[in-house]
This record gives sequence, C-alpha cells and structure tokens, in this order.
Amino acid sequence: MQRTILLVQSNLSAAKPLADFCTARGDRVIQVTSPAEGMMWLGEVEPNLIALDLHFPGNEWLEFIHRVRRVYPNTRLLLTNQFPDLRRELMAKQLGCEAFLRQPFTPVWIERALQQAEGVLTAKPRATELPQVRMPVRLKIILPFALLALVFAASAAYLISQYVVDSIRERFDRQLLDAATLTADWMVREENAMLETLRLVANTEGVAQAAQNADAETARRLVLPIAVNAQAEVVEVLDFQGVSIVSLYRQATGDYTSLRGATVFRAWPIVQKVLARAQDTLGDKFADLVTVNNVPHFYIAGPILNTDGSLAGVALVGQPLTQLARAIRAQTLAHVSFYTPNGQLLVSTLGEFNSEDPLTAELAAQIQQRAAEASYFRTLEASSASYAEALARWTSRHNQTLGLVGSAITQNFAAQPSVITQVQTFALLVAGILFVVGAGWLIANHITRPLKRMVTAAEEVAHGNFQVKLQDDGSDEVSVLTHSFNRMVAGLQEGSIYRDLLGRTVSPAVREQLRDSFTSGDLHLEGQTVTATVLMTDIRGFTTLSEREEPTTVLKWLNEYFSELAPVIAAYGGIVDKFEGDAMLAFFGVLPRPMPPRESAYQACLAALEMLKVIESINARRAERGEPLFITGIGINTGKVTAGGLGAADRLNYTIIGDAVNTTQRIESFTREFQESAAVISETTYGALRARQALFDLRSLGAHMFKGKSQAVTVYRLLAGEAPPRSLPATGPLTQNANRYED
Repeated sequence: MQRTILLVQSNLSAAKPLADFCTARGDRVIQVTSPAEGMMWLGEVEPNLIALDLHFPGNEWLEFIHRVRRVYPNTRLLLTNQFPDLRRELMAKQLGCEAFLRQPFTPVWIERALQQAEGVLTAKPRATELPQVRMPVRLKIILPFALLALVFAASAAYLISQYVVDSIRERFDRQLLDAATLTADWMVREENAMLETLRLVANTEGVAQAAQNADAETARRLVLPIAVNAQAEVVEVLDFQGVSIVSLYRQATGDYTSLRGATVFRAWPIVQKVLARAQDTLGDKFADLVTVNNVPHFYIAGPILNTDGSLAGVALVGQPLTQLARAIRAQTLAHVSFYTPNGQLLVSTLGEFNSEDPLTAELAAQIQQRAAEASYFRTLEASSASYAEALARWTSRHNQTLGLVGSAITQNFAAQPSVITQVQTFALLVAGILFVVGAGWLIANHITRPLKRMVTAAEEVAHGNFQVKLQDDGSDEVSVLTHSFNRMVAGLQEGSIYRDLLGRTVSPAVREQLRDSFTSGDLHLEGQTVTATVLMTDIRGFTTLSEREEPTTVLKWLNEYFSELAPVIAAYGGIVDKFEGDAMLAFFGVLPRPMPPRESAYQACLAALEMLKVIESINARRAERGEPLFITGIGINTGKVTAGGLGAADRLNYTIIGDAVNTTQRIESFTREFQESAAVISETTYGALRARQALFDLRSLGAHMFKGKSQAVTVYRLLAGEAPPRSLPATGPLTQNANRYED
C-alpha cells in the first residue's frame, strides 16, 4: 500500500534528498514550504508521515503539530532541523515527537529517522548474544501433562469400550425431542431471516420506483447487495401484474444469476394474495411451499409499496428445501426430512429409507391434529443403520400447515459397567493423580532452585556487592534469565567504574561509546594528549552575594542554575568535568568519542549561545522572585589538553589539564568587562570554526595579554546570528584595561 508523506520544509532544495529517498521507496510525496500550506493539505489527505522543519518562525510549527495531533492522531511526525535548537526540540518532545533528523540528509540517517518515526526502529544488537534455548521450560511442563493426557485418553477409550448402558431409552428420547425442538426453532429463525430480507428488499429506496417502471437493471443493482449480504438463495421482484422484473438465483460458487420476464408467479396463491392486497392478523406477508423446476421451495411474499401506499410490485424470498434440510442437519446433527400434508416425502438428508410404520395420509392427518409440542415417533432403516424419527407439524407464521418435518438420529444401546471395570477406573484415577502430583513437584523443584539462587544474588547486588555470579550451565529460559542477570550485574559493575572514573553517572549510550573507545585504544586512563575545546563559566560577584545569604539558599540557587546549564552541555556532545563553587568546567571533543577541532569548537559555541538563552530565562524568573541576577561569563578555548585518570589508585577522576584549560580560565575572566552575561572565544577556537564562522556573530575584541601567557591572545565576543564577523577598534576600554587580567 502506497504511503503518503507530507514534507513541510522551509528550504525544499535542502530537503530534496529526503523527498528523493521517500519517492524511491514508492511513497507519494507532497512538498510545501509553510505550515499554513500544510494545514490546507491536511483537509484533503491523511498523510502517513509528516516531516516538519523546526526552524519556522514564531509558533506556526507548534500550532501545526497541535492540529495534526487533533485531526490525525495516528499520523507519525518527523522533526527536521539545520542546526540544534534544544528549546524547540524539548517543546516538540513534550508534544510526543521522538523522531528527529538533522541536515545534511544522508540515506543512512534518513532511513534510521524514518524507522524511528514509524516505530520499527530496533535496538542496536549487542556483541554478546543470549544463548539459544534448546530445551524450553514450556516443553518441560507440557511433556508430562501430554503424557498424562495420553494416559487419561487411553483410559477413557478403554472405559467407553467397556460401557454399555442397560437403558438409555429415556435419554435417547430426550435427545430426539431436543433435535425436533431445535429443528422447529431453526425453521422459525430461518423464516424470520427471510422476512427480514424481504423487508429490506421492499423498503430499500428506489426499489418501488424500479418495480413501478419495470426497470430491471435498477432493481438488480439495488437488490443484489441485499441478497449477497443475506446469502439468500432466491430473490424475486415482480411488477404489480405479477411478472418478474428481476429474479436472482444463488449458484454453488456463491455468484448470482439474474432472469426476468417470467409470468409463472402470478398463478401462485401467495402472489395472488399480495396482488389483491390481502391482510391477516399478522400483516400482508404470506408463506407457502412452491415447486420450481421440480425442486420444492419455501417462499415468502410481500408487497412493494409506493410512498403513497399504492402497490408497486411484489417481493419474493425463497429457499430450496434441500438447502434448508442440509442447514438444519449441520446445526442440529440430526437428519431432517420434509413431507407434504398428505405424507409424501419431499426432501430428506437420509436419502432412501424404509420404515415398518409408513407415513400414510391418515397418519399424517393425525399428526397434524396433535399439539404443537407433541411428536410422533417411528423407526427408520437407512444405509444399514437404524434411526428413530420424531414427526411434527410444520407451520408458517400464519399458523398455516405447510406439511410435516421429521428429525432422525441413530439408535444407540449400552449396559451397566461391571464391578471389574469400576475397580479399574478407580485404580487408573488414583494412579493419574499420583503421577500429576509427582511430576508437578519435580518440575516445580527444578524451576524454583535456580530462581531462589537468583533471589539471593539479587539481595547481594542490592547491598552493593557486584562480584556475585550465578552458575549458568543450562539450556532453557531459566538459563537465559541467569545469563541476563550476570550481564546486568556486569553492567552495574561497569557503570560503577565509569561513575567513579568520571565522577558522574553516564547514560547507556555514552557508556557504550566509552567502552568502545577504551577497547579500541582511542582513550587511555594513563593520559593522552588530544585537541579539544574547553568551556568555562563563572557567575560575577557571587562571592559577595554568598556572604549576604544563608548557605542553604546559596546551595539551592546553584542547584537550580547548574541543573539547567548542565543538560545544555550534554545536548551538544560535551562533558561537564567539574563544578567548583559557582564555576563550571566542561570539555568537547574527548568523550564519549574524539571529535575534530572544527566540530568540538562548533558544538561548544552552539552550547554557549544556548546557555546564554537559558541564563536569560533563569534571570527572568529570579527577577520575578526579587532575587539577584546571575551575570555569567563564558570562556571558550580550543587547544591541546592532557586527558586521563587523575587521583589515587582507589579513586580516579577522568579530567583534563593543560595550558588550554588555564587559557580558558583567563578568557572567562575577561568577560568581567561586560555588564551583562557574555561569551568570549579565543583565536584558536575562531580558527577552528573555519567556514562555520559565518553562522555566528563574532566581534573581534583585539589582542590581550593574560597572566601566564608570553604572547597576546586575540579574543572574540560570541553572539547569536548569521552576520559576518565584525572587528572593533584595537583601542578602547577593553584594551586599556587588559592588564587587570594578568593578576
């Protein structure tokens, strides 16, 4: 089935790879350039998936998502972006959007994003696979019970073969009466179903007009669906003179053939009654037995009326008695025979049979005079078997006698079980119970033993003991569970190592990348020199501020502050190294995997701009609460650092040291000249950005001497925007006060 993909993209040329990918896999792709156009398409089609650009201005994109969720809740959403926008991504996630795709759109990432959006993305397989189940626990449980069932089945067959009931005449008679009752009930239901079909035919809009105008094609078009749905064998529509307009006959294949023009119906008594507008206490519909092509049929006739109540035609619904007999046979499991009021056989599922008690006209008359619930019993011989038949009067809804109906079942005999059989039955029952108890005990003991060991091991893990290991020597689901438990404990042990190593808890994805990096040799605990981008933040005047407030208040403020800044670092691939008072040190390009300088510098600058937005939001809330604002300086520098484990043998922290870290601290201190929160980057970071410099507003602040540096460092103020870098004069307040950063 072809899927419909709606691309709502601000730049269709950039989205061309996504459109081509969807078209190549056979999707119908609709491309628009604004949410407003997308909303117009939503009124015409129900897309299977919508790829929405996150960078539309204002709140149009949010309103579009709300509209999609309201109108088409099953439509999947894929959010695309040119550059990270944490705030919008978080807003989209709050609306239930989990699939994101960032430019450039490559086939691999497009396929993965589409799988995630469509809910078929599977987790990346782990290197360690679970052991194969060779002897499932289910089989271990089912096998004994299967054997038990076999024992009971054999016992039942043995007992049944030994049992002969001495007298089941009464029970057999009840069964025969039940079969006769079911037959009578089934005939009533069948007549009601045919009446319902007739009413649908007569009351369907257009049928009366078609009958009035003798429009065979229209009548066939209107009546055929009704006949198909009701699985009616015969449906006739006659005009007001009793001539067939359309006659539908169901074939053995289930298809219908149609005829018209037959005049034989006008001679039928039930048709004549309808044409004469006759009525009785039950209405204007009548039933009768009619022979058509030497096959007896049960027919119901009723009028087709115009809107003014005049007669437009006659509707007939029929059923061959052979079909009725087979259907009743299938429902009641009893053989069925239909007879005329004179006792002549019309149809029987028994075929040819003989009886010592023939059904004469006099006997048939006597049976018809009996009460409705009274039946006449006789014995039949057919196909070398003896049958008992219950005969009863067959009437229509008008209490009109149509004939007789007989229900026949084979006669069975049995005898009382002997004492020996009773003893054998009791012995087998006791043996079966003992076998079930013994098998159940053995199976339960086999399953619960390893589970009890696992419970004990879980208690050890809960108390911090990650050295426990369960013995895994089986091949069933319990063995797989044991293997998974051991892997879980190993993962917890590994996580505790990384937590001790990094001084923080890492996500499973980062842990997996760390494992791969350490395994491949890209990272070393003993220390390695890498080119990374370092970011440092500090709150201006926080020491003075802390002296005026309670320590608990200060701690609460800092926790609120860092809880919003740290996720920004993580969102752009950075790692928070440490918190020192109101300062935070982070680095990009080392963990969880090394990145080239141009990428680490770019991610650090994006993170800094996002942090400035977050700080502005924090200060807005603090202003509303009457709390002092946090004026924050952010320094960014790219250079060589030494990364590795620092500390004692029993307590290592993975950190970075080097001149690049010290320079970052000096650059961060440089932001004190600004009377607002600001970010400043070094010339090495500026150079590492290369072509991406144009994505930011980078304003040169000139070269400055910093303490511990033998050469002046050119710094730039980092602002949001896509304007080209602008240079400020080399003289001025910032240059004149440069010496103060050497203290």
